[in-house]
Amino acid sequence: MKTLFIGGTGIISSACVELAKHRGDSVTVLNRGNSKAPEGVDSVVADVNDLESARAALSGRTWDAVVDFTVFDQEQARSRIDLFAGATGQYVFISSASAYQKPVVDFRITEETPLENPFWEYSREKANCEGLFMEAHKNGSLPVTIVRPSLTYGATHVPLVLNSWRLPYTLVDRMRRGAPVIVPGDGSSLWSITHSDDFAKGLVGLLGCAEALGEDFHITTDEVLTWDQYFSLTAQAAGAPAPDIVHIASDFIISCMPDKEGSLLGDKAVSVVFDNTKIKRVVPDFVASIPFSDGIRRSILNMDADESLRSIDEEANRAYDKLISVYRAGLDKAKQAFANP
Repeated sequence: MKTLFIGGTGIISSACVELAKHRGDSVTVLNRGNSKAPEGVDSVVADVNDLESARAALSGRTWDAVVDFTVFDQEQARSRIDLFAGATGQYVFISSASAYQKPVVDFRITEETPLENPFWEYSREKANCEGLFMEAHKNGSLPVTIVRPSLTYGATHVPLVLNSWRLPYTLVDRMRRGAPVIVPGDGSSLWSITHSDDFAKGLVGLLGCAEALGEDFHITTDEVLTWDQYFSLTAQAAGAPAPDIVHIASDFIISCMPDKEGSLLGDKAVSVVFDNTKIKRVVPDFVASIPFSDGIRRSILNMDADESLRSIDEEANRAYDKLISVYRAGLDKAKQAFANP
């Protein structure tokens, strides 16, 4: 089976490339060449957002499946429909489970849950792209499958809320120093964090699957923990003391850091439990087998072994220290005000 991955070197996509290669697919990766392509796969260097350049680089080649991790807006979606119409037996658009309805009406999420997220433009654009791809499928332009990952991590990431996405070792360092860490709300929100190796089982299982055409799937672990539990397990994996968790209401955080609204109210501050019945029906072998306690231990061991993965985001540290200081000062004033009516 000939499979093209657009991207192919990120947290999620690299695991999918490796599994597709392991099952015997002829794998090609298309990207701008900023990251080294995995061993044993063909590499095409081009900017997929430059339609003519991408078309020239692909030279009329055809694929059994194309998996695209790099579409974030409607212009890109229209360009991909143009680029791959008639060139693939299946186009898999990687959307996002954050596109599901917020605030939730039912915390149990299925593929029938509406795509309505007023808090995060990223999620709305993913949903808009889904609409364009499904329209292309229905009119016969492109055979499409939609896949929605939720929060997913691998060997180079620590997937905790209010960490540094760019330099994720930052939160591990805070825990090891005994510095306070922020959890939105009271820490009891339910969430699922999926290891990329588990996600890859579901994604690769859909490739070449006729039953997946014209369908949408989310792919997550069945493990559900609270944010406090995720932080505690991360501290244990890092050999750090019990984390000094500061619970701060999401509204307070967003008032101080407006850019956090999407990722909090539109995603991680909301309790959700994903029902994976649909992916398990179509890919019976799909089982998420890596508990967070094991996966995060692997991630931290990998970071500890590679100095390049242990850089600290000092700007994020300063911002979080300031937020904690402001919150605690406000809390002290509130206590005083109520103690002296």
